[in-house]
Amino acid sequence: MKFKLAVVALVVVAVAGAFRAVSAQEKSQWDGIYTAEQAKRGEAVYTDVCVPCHGPDLGGTDLAPALTGADFATNWNDMKISDLFDRVSQTMPLSAPGSLSAQQYVDVIGFIMQKSGAPAGTAEIPPKKEALTTIKFVAKKPGA
Repeated sequence: MKFKLAVVALVVVAVAGAFRAVSAQEKSQWDGIYTAEQAKRGEAVYTDVCVPCHGPDLGGTDLAPALTGADFATNWNDMKISDLFDRVSQTMPLSAPGSLSAQQYVDVIGFIMQKSGAPAGTAEIPPKKEALTTIKFVAKKPGA
């Protein structure tokens, strides 16, 4: 009986440790998830495709919501970047949903992160949904 309890205890500790390791790998936009070059490419795509609905300053229009600011941050707080990728890649641009490449969509997300005040980093946002599930959007900068 003591042996069985010891084995169960070890399994619980191992599972808890694995969960902490996965959680520790999760990043947010505050960890520099895009590069300045990626944001620059995203700005070009945004200017060509997104400005008519979201406005030149990402502030939104009567046609579409803002992509920066308090409302945007509140709406996306604690959501995965993969959720944002799904939303934009499946519904944008409104006139031709899904018509951009995965790279173009993540470049635009990089531009949105830059305009939201998140710092650039040394690695680009990858255009693979699985990798985006480990990145969270956090409204408030940690420690702020």
